[in-house]
Amino acid sequence: MKTCRFAIILTVFVVTALNAFAQQERKERASDNSVPEEKGFKKHHLFTGGGVTASFYTGGTVLGLSPVLGYKFNDYVDGGVLLHYVYHGARDWREINDKFRRHVYGPGIFTRVYPVPFIFVQGQLEHNFIAENYTAKPGSAYYASGKFRANATSLLLGGGLSTGRLKGGTTFFYLSVLADVLKNRNSPYVDVDYYGTPNEKVRIVPVIRAGVNVGLFQGRYGVYD
Repeated sequence: MKTCRFAIILTVFVVTALNAFAQQERKERASDNSVPEEKGFKKHHLFTGGGVTASFYTGGTVLGLSPVLGYKFNDYVDGGVLLHYVYHGARDWREINDKFRRHVYGPGIFTRVYPVPFIFVQGQLEHNFIAENYTAKPGSAYYASGKFRANATSLLLGGGLSTGRLKGGTTFFYLSVLADVLKNRNSPYVDVDYYGTPNEKVRIVPVIRAGVNVGLFQGRYGVYD
């Protein structure tokens, strides 16, 4: 119930903010007769980019990629679609000479609201497919090899900082901190104790991401140069 109330409050906040920002933008355009208001789809509002994940530790590797295709709706709001993939491989996972492999992938949609150019609030809905393979060491007396398959929907909410989303621009770097408020037991963004037992506990693990937005078609249209 707390999660539902939080999601409802955030939705109301975002809708109210969008309405206020749209009204302000219309006022600014109306007060400046030298800047005609553009209508319809604008190619130079498209952007791409995304983030890369790379982590290495003794016996393990984590690699990830999350390309995006987005659109700048106005000077305060971005939105778009994404794909993401994360690979996690490790040796000596539970005992010497065993192997662990995990693949997490799926599509998603996101929106970011910028109350000021360098701060944003973000909501991101993902559907994750999880495939895990565990290979026990030969002759293990404690563990058996096995496979695990699952899927989970995640709603990531949070915010972050950018290097400056100036009016008219869509190219910048950003850093965000998000949390999966749905807390699905199979989500890659939670930590589960006593999985599958009456004492099961699901804890949210903060997601820290860094990435870049790259504007498309801007030079071609002679704007933002």
